Amino acid sequence: MPPFPFTQRKNMPQLSLHSPIGDLTISEENGSIVSLDWGWGRDQAETPLLLEAQEQLRSYFEGKNPSFSLPLQPWGTDYQKKIWQALTQIPYGETRFYYDIALQAGGSARSVGQANAKNPIPILIPCHRVIGKQGLGGYSGMGDIATKQFLLNLEHL
Repeated sequence: MPPFPFTQRKNMPQLSLHSPIGDLTISEENGSIVSLDWGWGRDQAETPLLLEAQEQLRSYFEGKNPSFSLPLQPWGTDYQKKIWQALTQIPYGETRFYYDIALQAGGSARSVGQANAKNPIPILIPCHRVIGKQGLGGYSGMGDIATKQFLLNLEHL
């Protein structure tokens, strides 16, 4: 996935932060978080929502915040949104198999993996909590599987 796929849209406030997995940039549109990308955004805007998202992410990385309470509006197909909604129901410190999410939201384990790979708001929509029956599965974020393992370790898994 190319960095900053949503920065081409005009007037989209963004705010970046340093994290243990690299720089992250959060983007907002119409009062909701629409993306979380690896890298430092060109433009920085301190809106109330982006400041709150930044603070919740910092707390998460410090091990103080097990859940997020932010309005999320990811762009994707209806099926992808259904999968991503199911991911938000996985509690902090727990994992699910791709197959479990497919049973819950429809499709196959493979289609769940494909939806996870297109998740525009990783961490906040915890695709890292979905694993394969034979191992961790994949991760499309910067750092690949090492980042997924870091996030699972952070959550004591």
